[in-house]
Amino acid sequence: MKLFFISFLLSAFSFNSYAQVESEMPSGEMPRARASNGINKIFGKVLEANNGKPMEAASIQIYFAKENFKDSLYTGMLSASNGDFSFSDLPMADSGYHVVITALGYESWEQNFTPAEGYAPGFVKDLGNIRLSINAKQLSTVTVSATRPALIMGIDRKIYNVDKNLTAAGGTALDIMKNIPSVTVDIEGNVQLRKSTPQVFVDGRPTILTLDQIPADNIESVELITNPSAKFDASSSGGIINVVLKKNKRVGLNGLLSLSGGTPKLFSSNLNLNIRQGKLNFFGSGGFNASVGQAKSATVRTNKANGAVTDYFNQVSNTDRSRRFISARVGADYFMDIRNTITFSQNFVNGRFGNDESQTQEYLDANRQLQYSGFRYSPGNFTFDRKSSRINYKHNFPKDKQELTADINYNYGTRSSNASIINSYSNPDGTEYKPAARVRNAGNSKENEITMQVDFTSPLNKLSKIEVGLRSYFDKNINYYDAFAQQNSTENKLPLGNNYQVKENVQAAYITFSHKNENETFSYQGGLRTELSNYEGSLLDSAAKFGYKYPGANGSIWKALFPSFFISHKLNERQELQFNYTRRIRRPRFWQLNPFVDINDPVNLRQGNPQLKPEFVNSFEFNYSHNIKNGNFLGVLYFRNNPDDITQYSDTITAALYQQLNNAAIAPNAILNTFVNAGVTNRYGAEFTLQQSFGKQFDITPSIDLQYRTVKARVNNLTLDNQGFNWDANLTMNYRTNAKPKTLLHNTSIQLNGEYESGTVIPQGREIAQYSADLALRKDFLKDKKGTFTFAVNDIFNTNKRGTIYDTERYYQDSY
Repeated sequence: MKLFFISFLLSAFSFNSYAQVESEMPSGEMPRARASNGINKIFGKVLEANNGKPMEAASIQIYFAKENFKDSLYTGMLSASNGDFSFSDLPMADSGYHVVITALGYESWEQNFTPAEGYAPGFVKDLGNIRLSINAKQLSTVTVSATRPALIMGIDRKIYNVDKNLTAAGGTALDIMKNIPSVTVDIEGNVQLRKSTPQVFVDGRPTILTLDQIPADNIESVELITNPSAKFDASSSGGIINVVLKKNKRVGLNGLLSLSGGTPKLFSSNLNLNIRQGKLNFFGSGGFNASVGQAKSATVRTNKANGAVTDYFNQVSNTDRSRRFISARVGADYFMDIRNTITFSQNFVNGRFGNDESQTQEYLDANRQLQYSGFRYSPGNFTFDRKSSRINYKHNFPKDKQELTADINYNYGTRSSNASIINSYSNPDGTEYKPAARVRNAGNSKENEITMQVDFTSPLNKLSKIEVGLRSYFDKNINYYDAFAQQNSTENKLPLGNNYQVKENVQAAYITFSHKNENETFSYQGGLRTELSNYEGSLLDSAAKFGYKYPGANGSIWKALFPSFFISHKLNERQELQFNYTRRIRRPRFWQLNPFVDINDPVNLRQGNPQLKPEFVNSFEFNYSHNIKNGNFLGVLYFRNNPDDITQYSDTITAALYQQLNNAAIAPNAILNTFVNAGVTNRYGAEFTLQQSFGKQFDITPSIDLQYRTVKARVNNLTLDNQGFNWDANLTMNYRTNAKPKTLLHNTSIQLNGEYESGTVIPQGREIAQYSADLALRKDFLKDKKGTFTFAVNDIFNTNKRGTIYDTERYYQDSY
């Protein structure tokens, strides 16, 4: 199927076209020229001499040839992105033509061209492949002082350049996300984009890596796509966060080494290398990250029956966390010729995480008198081994901006876990209340994920283009997990086995058409994507099945169609308006579908719901962009409509479930958290981001996201409707000193990041507010700033806290 599609594209769209730029005839004395009655064309291609790569924006000038040709300029143009240039309808000059090609940092190229004596109208001259050599002398005098802004704001996406993020040095991708406007990260590493869970890409493709497994020093930039078009996966209902990894393509050997250490027991090292020679570009990176820390959590609950308090429960936990992982990435670009490139890359990540939890518990009666207490100790360790292989092919057609790309991405890896739970109980006088509960669990999993994709882009003319593509996604995940209750030196297997197999495949195709007017002040894009998805899950012990198929044999075809529409209007050179609409889908993940009961917290259990259905999202955005003096502003109004929204639902466990888990150190009034399809969730929002510089030394980037949410849900004749307002704010400030050379503060900069996330309504309560601040200082040294020292403090005031309040007829619980 894939080969057929590529062949079809090549045969259907492979035709030649040449860019053309016209200019007025210069005034002054000109050599004798006659009007053109034919094609009269001069064309060619500009390449780099050392590697054959096409050169974009090289200057090509056509003069009428004579002794002082420089005062006889007729026309000129810049080479296209594929190096092509073409001049048509040239006048017939008896003296011939003089062609001059120049580019910054390269030797110039010149040639005289005189048509044969008595030539007829309609001559065509192909200058062939013109190779420009690097001018080493000229380059040695060039000083590049411009720097990329920390945030590039576009209408459809924001690009955050990581080299401006000082506070994330030596950390992971999660540390970067904390300081990006529109993105929030809680203490457990859960990432949200405008209060929705985004899809994470690495270099534009899905990954099984989590953000805490990607070193920050390997990241070039982060792209936020809040409302993806039909070109992207329909499952990206919460938007897309695309992590772009570093890959240098400069000639010769280039490298970057970073080392960092800190407290408590933080260490990381990373090396990035790039070798560019001829048609080959090799790149590689490797690093080691280690950290420890302590997390504290607490739960205070009031249990009720018929509106009256029955008892109270208090719990405090301290968890010692350790994180260690090693990562490596190697790859190569092979420039086959001027139009074909093949890229291969291989990623390796191996890690070991540890959690040792100590927990105290208090069980009190309705008068707050202590009935008995408990102490729980739970050590555990988790390992993972992730790999990713990717091969990409790119073909540039002679027609400018016409290209074909095809790639295969293979993600695979394993995970394992081992943990134990010892929960003892005592009376207020210290005697044993009941025998201690002991649980041991162990598990491992294996995952294989393959994505194959073909994309073709072709301009129809100077104002319109079409994009088409096919995508196939396959995922297979096998997991084994068993739990055992230990009593009197014997083990009894608990009904908590989580042995399952999951298979998922998604087949997709898309087409988009875009058009702009002559002066490029108005443009629009329309697209349609279709996706057929199938999710099959089975419990290996019981042969129980769960999953879904969309649109299904009797399903509506509308469930497989995902349109998108974008329209943009430039009011002037500084201001632009845009409106867009997309329809997306959010498919439930395996842990939301799997009926396995997670007992890691004895009073807050978690279980999936096999009856979950995918939710659909209708997303509308209105954007206003304004480039102001020394900065820019982006304002967004948005509305998200989520029918069948996948929502967490909580209730106390049933007597039957408690009896089933009686030997698993579970509290008799524990809460069971699961998931349901709500009726509908609506989000009304406004987001404002400003990037402003005050001279060359100081700049700020404040942003704020305001949102009002309404939830309508019914579960077992119980109404879970809720509504409320929430807001998030983020502020980044950079100050660069103006100290004189050879002084201590020369080439020194300071960065401060702060974020605030207000409380958010959920069906049965609300999530509490959280806030934190980070500070970093950077000192550049050595020649050409090739050395950098960074000092950073994360969460300065130790305020980073995540919490939830549940308020129902049966209980009130405040936990963080």
